[in-house]
Amino acid sequence: MKLYFSRNPNPRLAVAVARFLKAEIEFEFAEPMAPGQAERYLPLNPNLLLPILQHSGRTLWETDAIACWLSRRAGSNFWRTDDDEPEMIRWISWAKENFMKACDAVHWERGTKLRYGIGTCDQVMVEEGLRQFHRAAIILDSHLSDRRWLLGEAISFADFRMAAFLPFNDAARLPIDEYPAVKRWSDQLNLIEAWRDPFLGLNAPDLPPLDS
Repeated sequence: MKLYFSRNPNPRLAVAVARFLKAEIEFEFAEPMAPGQAERYLPLNPNLLLPILQHSGRTLWETDAIACWLSRRAGSNFWRTDDDEPEMIRWISWAKENFMKACDAVHWERGTKLRYGIGTCDQVMVEEGLRQFHRAAIILDSHLSDRRWLLGEAISFADFRMAAFLPFNDAARLPIDEYPAVKRWSDQLNLIEAWRDPFLGLNAPDLPPLDS
């Protein structure tokens, strides 16, 4: 079983899940978009995107699907299979369309564009992303104010999914500190080694530096 990954947000999330679940898995850093690499990776994922999980002669792509498969294989309730599953899926869905979407918009301008020489930071887009961030963070902060994790006292994949962009906040500079429950939740995620440093011991070249 092999997981192809990079250091970008979704592949990082998949590696963190695998490490958290202590999956017996081989990790391989990959660059499907690099010159000359497409032919190798197209049979694994026609989108040429990471992560990709290769197992039993098959491949599985998309981070959430990989997290579900790894959790079930581990016999873990990290991906809920009980009555909490609809609640978990609700927060995964909401994250992608709200909190994560806002984080991504700001990180794209302040981080990704500068790292990869795509263009200059568009401050108008940053301000719009921050507006969306504050709107979502208010809801998330309220929800987390009386519970340890999104689904109560036990962590789930929804927590990892919601926080996917927070490890990149050195670049995005989102005002997490303005939301105490979100800050507390983020800090406790960082106490988990698999989340804090999923690439520990792996061959994982650093992201390009920010070219500000």
